[in-house]
Amino acid sequence: MTDTPTSPGLTNWIKLITLGIIWGASFMAVTVALDGLGPMTIAATRIAIGALSLVALITVMGISLPSFATRQGRIIWACALGMGVFSNALPFTLLSWGQTYVASGFAGVCMAIVPLFVLPLSHLLVPGERMTLRRSLGFSVGFVGVVVLIGLDAFTSAGSDYESLARLACLTASLCYAIGAIVTRLCPQVNMLSLSAAALICGAGIILPVALWQEGVPAMPDTKPLLAILYLGLFPTAVAQILLVQVARSAGPAFLSTVNYQVPVWSVIFGAALLSEAVPPQLFAALALILGGLMLSRQPNRRNAA
Repeated sequence: MTDTPTSPGLTNWIKLITLGIIWGASFMAVTVALDGLGPMTIAATRIAIGALSLVALITVMGISLPSFATRQGRIIWACALGMGVFSNALPFTLLSWGQTYVASGFAGVCMAIVPLFVLPLSHLLVPGERMTLRRSLGFSVGFVGVVVLIGLDAFTSAGSDYESLARLACLTASLCYAIGAIVTRLCPQVNMLSLSAAALICGAGIILPVALWQEGVPAMPDTKPLLAILYLGLFPTAVAQILLVQVARSAGPAFLSTVNYQVPVWSVIFGAALLSEAVPPQLFAALALILGGLMLSRQPNRRNAA
């Protein structure tokens, strides 16, 4: 039985801001890690570190993994597999590869698109989540922001323009996160730390063999890439899972989803301040459109607000 969501409060606001900073800095960390590791190795290593960390945590707390013995337990593991693929293995790989050709700030802005993908997917797959006129208008405004963000040249690329393909890879990663969110929402009731650990175990089991096959056993990286990959595994992959579970339980998933408004801003700030990345003007125009569409789609109906 989950806790009943209450008013967010100062503690949850601090946790939400912390989540935004952790996830926003992850794109900068990927850029640093790419100096010594391949994109699939980065994805596999951070998921493996996250999985080991959460398994250790639930072991200490006396929480067990979902059971295979019951039908519901097998459904939960099927959901964990979907989360492992769409919330971890696939998007981490796409983002790591994409950031070999685009700035970390661009990849971060793409995360603001996740709720825009969630809107139509929820309409089709989640009972009671219908796209109202306001939500549809917000989705349309946000979609214009997506087009501005990736540029029309991304749709006309013949395959030689890797920057355009990298933009599409980052966009596809956002779609993966949205699918992962839907799978998580449709999962039967289960302890969220147990589910998070199971998802990372599945993600690690999928991506580790593929990374070894594609990129081989990596050599020991230099200090900066090594610290970056440790950060990625411990904070955006493991610690963030703990924080998001706490916020979702005490303040509700709607409040938690507002973290998507912060991540692009922090990613651009970290990329510009610490990596001296250029910030193209269209990045801010796209961000304004995307966030404007999100806020419009989240406005409650007056009838429900009364």
